[in-house]
Amino acid sequence: MIAHYRNIYYSLFISLVIIFLYNTPGQAQDTSHIQTATSTEQSEIQWVSQWSFAENQNKALKYKIKDFIVGKKTLKQSRPVSVIATDPNSFWFLDQGNNEIFQVSDRLTIAHHFIDKKELPFSSLVGICNFHKNEILFTDSYLNKIFLVDTEKKELTDLNDTLKLNKPTGIAYSKISNEIWVLETGEHRIVILNDKGEIIKKIGMRGLEKGEFNFPTHIWIDKKGNAYVADAMNFRVQVFDKDGAVLSVFGSNGNSTGYFSSIKGIATDSNGNIYVADALFNAVQIFDLNGNFLYTFGSQGQGQGQFWMPSGIYIDDADKIYVADSYNSRIQVFQLIKEIKK
Repeated sequence: MIAHYRNIYYSLFISLVIIFLYNTPGQAQDTSHIQTATSTEQSEIQWVSQWSFAENQNKALKYKIKDFIVGKKTLKQSRPVSVIATDPNSFWFLDQGNNEIFQVSDRLTIAHHFIDKKELPFSSLVGICNFHKNEILFTDSYLNKIFLVDTEKKELTDLNDTLKLNKPTGIAYSKISNEIWVLETGEHRIVILNDKGEIIKKIGMRGLEKGEFNFPTHIWIDKKGNAYVADAMNFRVQVFDKDGAVLSVFGSNGNSTGYFSSIKGIATDSNGNIYVADALFNAVQIFDLNGNFLYTFGSQGQGQGQFWMPSGIYIDDADKIYVADSYNSRIQVFQLIKEIKK
Protein backbone atom coordinates (compact mmCIF):
# COMPACT_ATOMS: atom_id res chain seq x y z
CA MET A 1 0.00 0.00 0.00
CA ILE A 2 2.86 2.39 0.88
CA ALA A 3 4.54 1.61 -2.45
CA HIS A 4 1.26 2.26 -4.23
CA TYR A 5 0.91 5.74 -2.73
CA ARG A 6 4.59 6.43 -3.31
CA ASN A 7 4.08 5.74 -7.03
CA ILE A 8 1.04 8.03 -7.08
CA TYR A 9 2.96 10.86 -5.40
CA TYR A 10 5.92 10.39 -7.73
CA SER A 11 3.66 10.48 -10.79
CA LEU A 12 2.03 13.65 -9.46
CA PHE A 13 5.45 15.19 -8.84
CA ILE A 14 6.55 14.40 -12.41
CA SER A 15 3.35 15.97 -13.74
CA LEU A 16 3.91 19.12 -11.68
CA VAL A 17 7.49 19.41 -12.94
CA ILE A 18 6.34 19.12 -16.56
CA ILE A 19 3.67 21.75 -15.89
CA PHE A 20 6.38 23.98 -14.38
CA LEU A 21 8.65 23.44 -17.37
CA TYR A 22 5.88 24.56 -19.73
CA ASN A 23 4.20 27.27 -17.67
CA THR A 24 6.89 29.28 -15.89
CA PRO A 25 6.38 33.04 -16.44
CA GLY A 26 9.06 34.80 -18.41
CA GLN A 27 11.93 36.77 -16.91
CA ALA A 28 14.36 39.15 -18.52
CA GLN A 29 17.79 38.02 -19.67
CA ASP A 30 20.99 40.00 -19.34
CA THR A 31 20.91 41.45 -22.86
CA SER A 32 23.84 43.83 -22.59
CA HIS A 33 25.93 41.83 -25.07
CA ILE A 34 23.19 40.32 -27.22
CA GLN A 35 22.89 40.77 -30.97
CA THR A 36 19.26 41.44 -31.85
CA ALA A 37 18.03 39.77 -35.02
CA THR A 38 16.00 42.74 -36.22
CA SER A 39 18.29 45.54 -35.13
CA THR A 40 20.65 45.75 -38.10
CA GLU A 41 20.77 44.98 -41.79
CA GLN A 42 23.88 42.91 -41.06
CA SER A 43 21.96 40.46 -38.88
CA GLU A 44 22.44 36.80 -39.70
CA ILE A 45 18.78 36.14 -38.92
CA GLN A 46 15.88 38.30 -40.04
CA TRP A 47 12.27 38.41 -38.94
CA VAL A 48 9.88 37.33 -41.71
CA SER A 49 6.32 37.15 -40.40
CA GLN A 50 4.06 36.08 -37.57
CA TRP A 51 0.73 34.36 -37.07
CA SER A 52 -0.91 35.93 -34.04
CA PHE A 53 -3.78 33.91 -32.64
CA ALA A 54 -4.35 36.36 -29.79
CA GLU A 55 -5.39 38.97 -32.35
CA ASN A 56 -7.55 36.50 -34.24
CA GLN A 57 -9.35 35.36 -31.12
CA ASN A 58 -10.41 38.92 -30.42
CA LYS A 59 -11.79 39.18 -33.94
CA ALA A 60 -14.12 37.05 -35.98
CA LEU A 61 -11.42 34.45 -36.85
CA LYS A 62 -13.70 33.51 -39.69
CA TYR A 63 -16.53 33.29 -37.19
CA LYS A 64 -14.40 31.43 -34.70
CA ILE A 65 -13.48 28.84 -37.31
CA LYS A 66 -17.12 28.44 -38.27
CA ASP A 67 -18.12 27.90 -34.66
CA PHE A 68 -15.26 25.47 -34.19
CA ILE A 69 -16.31 23.43 -37.20
CA VAL A 70 -19.98 23.38 -36.27
CA GLY A 71 -19.24 22.19 -32.75
CA LYS A 72 -20.15 25.61 -31.31
CA LYS A 73 -17.13 25.40 -29.02
CA THR A 74 -15.50 28.72 -28.10
CA LEU A 75 -11.76 28.91 -28.69
CA LYS A 76 -9.76 29.87 -25.61
CA GLN A 77 -6.57 31.89 -25.54
CA SER A 78 -4.04 30.13 -27.73
CA ARG A 79 -0.76 28.93 -26.24
CA PRO A 80 1.34 27.22 -28.95
CA VAL A 81 4.09 25.03 -27.51
CA SER A 82 5.45 23.03 -30.45
CA VAL A 83 5.49 23.63 -34.20
CA ILE A 84 6.49 21.81 -37.41
CA ALA A 85 6.29 22.73 -41.08
CA THR A 86 4.99 20.12 -43.50
CA ASP A 87 5.60 22.16 -46.67
CA PRO A 88 6.48 25.78 -47.57
CA ASN A 89 2.81 26.77 -47.35
CA SER A 90 1.72 24.97 -44.21
CA PHE A 91 2.70 24.43 -40.61
CA TRP A 92 1.11 22.65 -37.66
CA PHE A 93 1.26 23.44 -33.97
CA LEU A 94 0.17 22.03 -30.62
CA ASP A 95 -1.91 24.44 -28.59
CA GLN A 96 -1.92 23.88 -24.84
CA GLY A 97 -4.39 26.71 -24.34
CA ASN A 98 -7.07 24.83 -26.29
CA ASN A 99 -5.55 21.33 -26.00
CA GLU A 100 -5.78 20.98 -29.78
CA ILE A 101 -3.63 20.41 -32.84
CA PHE A 102 -4.03 23.09 -35.51
CA GLN A 103 -2.89 23.72 -39.08
CA VAL A 104 -2.03 27.10 -40.56
CA SER A 105 -1.84 27.59 -44.33
CA ASP A 106 -0.57 30.56 -46.31
CA ARG A 107 -3.53 30.02 -48.60
CA LEU A 108 -6.11 30.20 -45.82
CA THR A 109 -4.29 32.43 -43.33
CA ILE A 110 -6.26 30.82 -40.52
CA ALA A 111 -5.86 27.95 -38.12
CA HIS A 112 -8.44 25.25 -38.30
CA HIS A 113 -9.49 22.32 -36.18
CA PHE A 114 -9.97 19.03 -37.96
CA ILE A 115 -10.05 16.21 -35.43
CA ASP A 116 -13.24 15.15 -33.67
CA LYS A 117 -11.93 14.09 -30.28
CA LYS A 118 -15.09 14.03 -28.18
CA GLU A 119 -14.06 10.71 -26.68
CA LEU A 120 -10.40 11.65 -26.25
CA PRO A 121 -9.79 14.99 -24.51
CA PHE A 122 -6.14 15.95 -24.79
CA SER A 123 -4.62 17.09 -21.52
CA SER A 124 -0.94 17.98 -21.94
CA LEU A 125 0.22 18.24 -25.55
CA VAL A 126 4.00 18.61 -25.74
CA GLY A 127 5.95 17.27 -28.74
CA ILE A 128 5.23 17.04 -32.46
CA CYS A 129 7.21 15.81 -35.46
CA ASN A 130 6.86 14.87 -39.11
CA PHE A 131 6.62 11.13 -39.76
CA HIS A 132 5.95 9.34 -43.05
CA LYS A 133 4.45 11.22 -45.99
CA ASN A 134 1.27 13.03 -44.94
CA GLU A 135 1.66 11.77 -41.36
CA ILE A 136 2.43 13.55 -38.09
CA LEU A 137 3.23 12.23 -34.62
CA PHE A 138 2.55 14.07 -31.37
CA THR A 139 2.61 13.31 -27.64
CA ASP A 140 0.35 13.89 -24.68
CA SER A 141 2.36 13.59 -21.46
CA TYR A 142 -0.73 13.20 -19.25
CA LEU A 143 -2.42 10.54 -21.37
CA ASN A 144 1.00 8.84 -21.79
CA LYS A 145 0.36 8.35 -25.50
CA ILE A 146 1.82 8.98 -28.92
CA PHE A 147 -0.77 9.87 -31.55
CA LEU A 148 -0.59 9.47 -35.32
CA VAL A 149 -2.34 11.93 -37.63
CA ASP A 150 -2.99 11.22 -41.29
CA THR A 151 -3.21 14.74 -42.69
CA GLU A 152 -4.85 13.62 -45.94
CA LYS A 153 -7.51 11.38 -44.45
CA LYS A 154 -7.92 13.68 -41.43
CA GLU A 155 -7.70 10.67 -39.13
CA LEU A 156 -6.28 10.36 -35.63
CA THR A 157 -5.13 7.06 -34.11
CA ASP A 158 -2.80 5.76 -31.40
CA LEU A 159 0.61 4.92 -32.82
CA ASN A 160 0.61 1.78 -30.66
CA ASP A 161 -2.15 1.37 -28.08
CA THR A 162 -0.11 -1.28 -26.22
CA LEU A 163 2.90 1.02 -25.75
CA LYS A 164 3.50 1.95 -22.10
CA LEU A 165 5.34 5.21 -21.47
CA ASN A 166 5.73 7.47 -18.44
CA LYS A 167 5.23 11.12 -19.42
CA PRO A 168 6.32 11.17 -23.08
CA THR A 169 7.24 14.69 -24.17
CA GLY A 170 9.66 15.48 -27.02
CA ILE A 171 9.48 13.33 -30.15
CA ALA A 172 11.48 13.13 -33.38
CA TYR A 173 11.68 10.79 -36.36
CA SER A 174 14.90 9.68 -38.06
CA LYS A 175 14.67 9.07 -41.80
CA ILE A 176 18.14 7.53 -41.62
CA SER A 177 17.20 4.66 -39.31
CA ASN A 178 13.40 4.78 -39.65
CA GLU A 179 13.20 5.14 -35.88
CA ILE A 180 11.10 7.29 -33.57
CA TRP A 181 12.97 8.81 -30.64
CA VAL A 182 10.73 9.90 -27.79
CA LEU A 183 11.71 11.45 -24.47
CA GLU A 184 10.19 9.54 -21.57
CA THR A 185 10.45 12.40 -19.10
CA GLY A 186 8.96 10.43 -16.21
CA GLU A 187 11.83 7.94 -16.50
CA HIS A 188 14.51 10.49 -17.51
CA ARG A 189 15.51 8.66 -20.69
CA ILE A 190 15.18 8.29 -24.44
CA VAL A 191 13.03 5.48 -25.80
CA ILE A 192 13.71 4.43 -29.40
CA LEU A 193 10.80 2.88 -31.31
CA ASN A 194 10.40 1.33 -34.73
CA ASP A 195 7.86 2.90 -37.05
CA LYS A 196 5.13 0.67 -35.58
CA GLY A 197 5.72 2.12 -32.13
CA GLU A 198 7.48 -0.94 -30.73
CA ILE A 199 10.38 -0.40 -28.33
CA ILE A 200 13.83 -1.11 -29.76
CA LYS A 201 16.13 0.49 -27.23
CA LYS A 202 16.26 2.71 -24.15
CA ILE A 203 19.00 5.23 -23.44
CA GLY A 204 19.81 6.85 -20.12
CA MET A 205 18.57 7.20 -16.59
CA ARG A 206 18.37 10.02 -14.10
CA GLY A 207 21.75 11.54 -13.38
CA LEU A 208 24.43 14.07 -14.21
CA GLU A 209 26.83 12.00 -16.29
CA LYS A 210 26.97 11.93 -20.07
CA GLY A 211 24.01 10.02 -21.43
CA GLU A 212 22.01 10.59 -18.23
CA PHE A 213 19.15 13.05 -17.89
CA ASN A 214 17.12 15.19 -15.54
CA PHE A 215 13.67 15.88 -17.05
CA PRO A 216 14.54 15.95 -20.77
CA THR A 217 11.75 17.68 -22.68
CA HIS A 218 12.59 18.43 -26.36
CA ILE A 219 14.43 16.49 -29.06
CA TRP A 220 15.47 17.10 -32.67
CA ILE A 221 17.02 14.72 -35.22
CA ASP A 222 19.04 16.10 -38.14
CA LYS A 223 19.50 14.69 -41.64
CA LYS A 224 22.49 12.62 -40.52
CA GLY A 225 20.43 10.93 -37.84
CA ASN A 226 22.10 12.75 -34.95
CA ALA A 227 19.77 13.50 -32.03
CA TYR A 228 19.82 16.73 -29.98
CA VAL A 229 18.20 16.63 -26.54
CA ALA A 230 17.21 19.53 -24.29
CA ASP A 231 18.19 18.07 -20.90
CA ALA A 232 16.08 20.67 -19.14
CA MET A 233 16.80 20.37 -15.43
CA ASN A 234 20.47 19.62 -16.04
CA PHE A 235 20.53 22.93 -17.97
CA ARG A 236 22.39 21.43 -20.89
CA VAL A 237 22.19 19.98 -24.39
CA GLN A 238 23.25 16.43 -25.21
CA VAL A 239 23.97 15.28 -28.75
CA PHE A 240 23.85 11.59 -29.78
CA ASP A 241 24.75 9.82 -33.00
CA LYS A 242 22.26 7.59 -34.80
CA ASP A 243 23.31 4.61 -32.68
CA GLY A 244 22.81 6.43 -29.37
CA ALA A 245 26.46 7.20 -28.56
CA VAL A 246 27.14 10.61 -26.99
CA LEU A 247 28.81 13.07 -29.36
CA SER A 248 28.68 16.25 -27.33
CA VAL A 249 27.43 17.66 -24.02
CA PHE A 250 27.38 21.37 -23.27
CA GLY A 251 25.66 24.00 -21.17
CA SER A 252 25.15 25.02 -17.58
CA ASN A 253 22.76 27.11 -15.52
CA GLY A 254 23.24 30.87 -15.61
CA ASN A 255 21.60 34.21 -16.27
CA SER A 256 23.58 35.54 -19.20
CA THR A 257 24.32 34.79 -22.83
CA GLY A 258 25.73 31.32 -23.45
CA TYR A 259 24.09 29.81 -20.37
CA PHE A 260 20.68 28.19 -19.89
CA SER A 261 17.79 28.91 -17.57
CA SER A 262 14.69 27.15 -18.91
CA ILE A 263 15.55 25.43 -22.17
CA LYS A 264 12.71 24.30 -24.39
CA GLY A 265 12.75 23.70 -28.15
CA ILE A 266 15.87 22.64 -30.03
CA ALA A 267 16.71 22.41 -33.75
CA THR A 268 19.61 22.63 -36.20
CA ASP A 269 20.12 24.61 -39.40
CA SER A 270 21.69 23.46 -42.68
CA ASN A 271 25.16 24.37 -41.37
CA GLY A 272 24.82 22.12 -38.33
CA ASN A 273 24.45 24.92 -35.79
CA ILE A 274 22.19 24.23 -32.81
CA TYR A 275 19.30 26.56 -31.91
CA VAL A 276 17.96 26.45 -28.35
CA ALA A 277 14.87 28.34 -27.20
CA ASP A 278 15.05 29.48 -23.57
CA ALA A 279 11.72 30.45 -22.03
CA LEU A 280 13.10 32.49 -19.14
CA PHE A 281 15.59 34.31 -21.35
CA ASN A 282 12.87 35.03 -23.96
CA ALA A 283 15.46 34.33 -26.63
CA VAL A 284 16.89 31.72 -28.98
CA GLN A 285 20.60 31.00 -28.59
CA ILE A 286 22.76 29.40 -31.26
CA PHE A 287 25.77 27.14 -30.65
CA ASP A 288 28.10 24.99 -32.70
CA LEU A 289 28.36 21.23 -32.14
CA ASN A 290 31.02 21.72 -29.45
CA GLY A 291 28.82 24.09 -27.49
CA ASN A 292 30.59 27.29 -28.46
CA PHE A 293 28.16 30.19 -28.30
CA LEU A 294 27.68 31.88 -31.69
CA TYR A 295 24.67 34.18 -31.73
CA THR A 296 21.33 34.96 -30.13
CA PHE A 297 18.13 36.66 -31.16
CA GLY A 298 15.08 37.82 -29.26
CA SER A 299 14.25 39.75 -26.12
CA GLN A 300 11.25 40.06 -23.84
CA GLY A 301 8.27 41.81 -25.40
CA GLN A 302 5.45 41.67 -27.90
CA GLY A 303 7.10 43.29 -30.92
CA GLN A 304 8.62 41.70 -33.98
CA GLY A 305 11.44 39.38 -32.95
CA GLN A 306 10.51 39.61 -29.28
CA PHE A 307 9.20 36.72 -27.20
CA TRP A 308 7.26 35.85 -24.10
CA MET A 309 8.22 32.38 -22.99
CA PRO A 310 9.14 30.82 -26.35
CA SER A 311 8.82 27.06 -26.46
CA GLY A 312 9.06 24.84 -29.56
CA ILE A 313 11.28 25.62 -32.52
CA TYR A 314 11.45 24.13 -36.01
CA ILE A 315 13.84 24.80 -38.93
CA ASP A 316 12.92 23.72 -42.46
CA ASP A 317 15.18 22.78 -45.38
CA ALA A 318 15.38 26.41 -46.53
CA ASP A 319 16.57 27.52 -43.06
CA LYS A 320 13.27 29.18 -42.27
CA ILE A 321 12.90 29.23 -38.49
CA TYR A 322 9.51 28.79 -36.78
CA VAL A 323 9.25 29.68 -33.08
CA ALA A 324 6.24 28.94 -30.88
CA ASP A 325 6.00 32.22 -28.97
CA SER A 326 3.76 30.66 -26.34
CA TYR A 327 2.51 33.46 -24.12
CA ASN A 328 2.28 35.93 -26.98
CA SER A 329 -0.14 33.43 -28.59
CA ARG A 330 1.66 33.38 -31.91
CA ILE A 331 4.11 31.63 -34.20
CA GLN A 332 6.98 33.84 -35.38
CA VAL A 333 8.91 33.04 -38.54
CA PHE A 334 12.54 34.04 -39.19
CA GLN A 335 15.02 33.43 -42.01
CA LEU A 336 18.70 32.58 -41.73
CA ILE A 337 20.29 34.80 -44.39
CA LYS A 338 23.95 33.99 -43.94
CA GLU A 339 25.98 31.33 -42.16
CA ILE A 340 26.66 32.04 -38.51
CA LYS A 341 30.29 31.55 -37.53
CA LYS A 342 32.26 32.09 -34.36
